[in-house]
Amino acid sequence: MADTQSVATLIDFATSKIQQLQQAFSELESHSAISLNLKWKELEEHFHGLEKSLKKRFDRLEDQEKEYVIKVTEAQEMLEKREADVVAKELASLERLQEKRDAALSSLFDKYQTSSPEPICEGVSNGMADPVIKENFDVAAAKSGSEDIYTMENANAYTEPSSELMKLCEEMDAEGLHKFISDNRKNLSSIREEVPVALRSAVNPFILVLDSLKGFYAGEILGSNGKKDGNLLGLRRTCLMLMESLEQLLADSLSDEQILTSDIKEKAKVIAKEWKPKLDHLDIEASSGNSLESHAFLQLLATFDIASEFDQDEICTLIPAVTRRRQTVDLCRSLGLSHKMPGLINVLLDSGREIEAINLAYAFKLTEQFAPVPLLKSYLKEAKKVSQVKAGSMSPGAQNEINERELSALKAVIKCIEEHKLEEQYPVDPLQKRILQLEKAKADKRRAAEAAKPQSKRPRATGSVYTPRITSMPDKSFYRGPPERFAYPYDRQYVYPAESHHPTLMGSAPYTISPPHTTYYGNGYQVQYQTAYLH
Repeated sequence: MADTQSVATLIDFATSKIQQLQQAFSELESHSAISLNLKWKELEEHFHGLEKSLKKRFDRLEDQEKEYVIKVTEAQEMLEKREADVVAKELASLERLQEKRDAALSSLFDKYQTSSPEPICEGVSNGMADPVIKENFDVAAAKSGSEDIYTMENANAYTEPSSELMKLCEEMDAEGLHKFISDNRKNLSSIREEVPVALRSAVNPFILVLDSLKGFYAGEILGSNGKKDGNLLGLRRTCLMLMESLEQLLADSLSDEQILTSDIKEKAKVIAKEWKPKLDHLDIEASSGNSLESHAFLQLLATFDIASEFDQDEICTLIPAVTRRRQTVDLCRSLGLSHKMPGLINVLLDSGREIEAINLAYAFKLTEQFAPVPLLKSYLKEAKKVSQVKAGSMSPGAQNEINERELSALKAVIKCIEEHKLEEQYPVDPLQKRILQLEKAKADKRRAAEAAKPQSKRPRATGSVYTPRITSMPDKSFYRGPPERFAYPYDRQYVYPAESHHPTLMGSAPYTISPPHTTYYGNGYQVQYQTAYLH
């Protein structure tokens, strides 16, 4: 608008300039000894013609600008309306999902209340169930062991342990216990509920769990080919789950043979001292706060009550490696690290992990010392700064990676705001609009890249022989793609990885195209059709 006003001012100023030019021309004629062939009338008509032409063009530009402003306003209003519709649909979907979850929970608790308590409790005396087990039922269900990351899980009621699981615990068969859990990993959620009850049937559950830890460091997770060893990873997760289940029994009344003795603590201390050097060279940044090995070591100290045998400062150095795990808060309390939390939060802030720092600040009631909203704004500001600084001198692939980081940061901030109910202090609407912009830019780049791909050329026959053309190609779904990975670690469920063997290929023969008649190129070579490639 400022440019338009300046142009209009200059056009109005042209009239006074023409008058000044007329005076100068008259003065030139009066002092000139030579008569000028050019008359002022001609000059004046020329300048007035230019002035009218400029005004006409300027008026046309003003009209076009007004039309453009109107279109932009209409487009913005339409976009805001669509955004509101999308938000309304999302809220409606969330409400329906919550209703279904509430109904499922209600049916589960109703089923538990109407069921008999005998399968749940092992301590039965004169027909009466052990009251301590009954009191600790809800606590044990809520603290189910897994490697989930800061997600809210429903506290499911215990179910009757399978006879095989009970038998393995009674026989103190650690190897068989590992095999049973590995073979039934599809039902891991129900097994995780059964294990604490089944461990009570062991002669000494602490010795059983210690025996199960022997193969924890039997090899390396990453093989020489760069692929993860799924069996070893599953074994380590099982060890962690057994230690978490065993910790739940510490609050229950156990028999004299089942208690945690000093000899058992010594054996646990020997294992912990074997594990500790393997963590000394742990890359905290690479673990992204989700280190299974660090979690297992800390859980070993907490379950067998041997944290006092190790230096607290050394234990604290491992906490940043597990801060994105749901059990971190309980671990810190069990290990007696509550008074160390301010220092740990500062360490996280110095390494740019504001989201995890805020979660710990809320868990330990330190939000007055560490205000969440300024930390979230600082986190987003840093993410945008990195994106803007590196945008100019980066390749398209690297720029896409930077945009993905900003997109992930925005989603993490919105999730944190919603979890801690900070919408009034930090509205999420601008953040959601920025997410839409980044996702639209991402989709546009993908479409442009696909459009720029060169089209494959089809060979042509050069003789008079007719060559049939292939008019249909296999559908894209014919090719097998890699399975989806979880985009946001906070929403991952505790599942074992797929087995190392691959699924069988299609049962049918490879898709081939055979022409109805033997066809030759003009040079005498037979036309050959390549079979489709199966991934």
